[in-house]
Amino acid sequence: MESVIQSYRIRLDGVRFRAKHGVSRAERDLPQDFVVCLEVELPIALLPRTDTRARVFDYDRLASLVVEAGTSTSYKLLETLAERIIGRVLEDTPALGVTVQVKKFGPPTSVSVDAASVELSGKKRG
Repeated sequence: MESVIQSYRIRLDGVRFRAKHGVSRAERDLPQDFVVCLEVELPIALLPRTDTRARVFDYDRLASLVVEAGTSTSYKLLETLAERIIGRVLEDTPALGVTVQVKKFGPPTSVSVDAASVELSGKKRG
């Protein structure tokens, strides 16, 4: 029995960069570590038909888009950063949908918290 592929997704876990994001001035003064997990839904037509690298979607391009979006501007909110990453991936790739999780370590809280993260999903319009 032949299988029928119903979806094509690429997931990148642990895309790391240092940037100056945060609500307080102190958070934006010094670079902090951020980690992004990205899942991209691609059209089935882009699925490689042969076992060669020549036709596969470029993972490095996705990782580079995440890092560029995360380091080009300083944002106060993780939510805004996640929105910008989604917008950049949808604009610059044939992605149909994107889910992104942005994690920040040692957020400024009144109790001890190892990390805070937000997760957003978006789809191409029309």
